[in-house]
Amino acid sequence: MTKSILIVEDETDIMNLIAWHLGNDGYTTFQAPDGQKGLELAEEKLPDLILLDLILPGMDGLEVCKSLHQNPSTKSIPVVMLTARGEEVDRIVGFELGADDYIVKPFSPRELILRIRAILRRHEKEVPEEAC
Repeated sequence: MTKSILIVEDETDIMNLIAWHLGNDGYTTFQAPDGQKGLELAEEKLPDLILLDLILPGMDGLEVCKSLHQNPSTKSIPVVMLTARGEEVDRIVGFELGADDYIVKPFSPRELILRIRAILRRHEKEVPEEAC
């Protein structure tokens, strides 16, 4: 089954670049240009992973991450923060709020895909299989 990824990013060029690379790697993508739309799509689509920018119009990525982890339907979705904020304090706050990984812009699309694969592999192993 094809894995789906929600990209929450306000810079259209970056969002399209990520979606293109992920699509070429076989992922289905959903795109949200702001935090509120990202939360709505996360609840509606229940993606396998969320790529989340921190600097977003309206609701910032930290608020989005916090809301995702407080919602029973989205709390187990892995979140990768993808942001220009690269200071240690930013990374620490991101991880404390529940991010599974933190990637600083500019980034390598290939590395991003490899990190996504690794997180999805680990996440699959953590989810118990249903009894037959």
